[in-house]
Amino acid sequence: MDRVQVNVRVDVAVKRAVEAYCRPRGVAMNHFVQEALVNRLEELEDAEDLRNIRREPTRPLADVLRELGLNASL
Repeated sequence: MDRVQVNVRVDVAVKRAVEAYCRPRGVAMNHFVQEALVNRLEELEDAEDLRNIRREPTRPLADVLRELGLNASL
């Protein structure tokens, strides 16, 4: 995978907190930040998917069960 450098400015307290987490665990700060960015992007995609799902039409469960040939009474 090709790598590029990304420069960001963060609050001093945030940097210290990341260092305090990474150092004793032997985690490279680059790895920690990259994973955090990937996780955040995945969360945003999940939120978008959820918004789209909520706009989809719904059907009564009894209709779905009937189509599947299952007993419609639960």
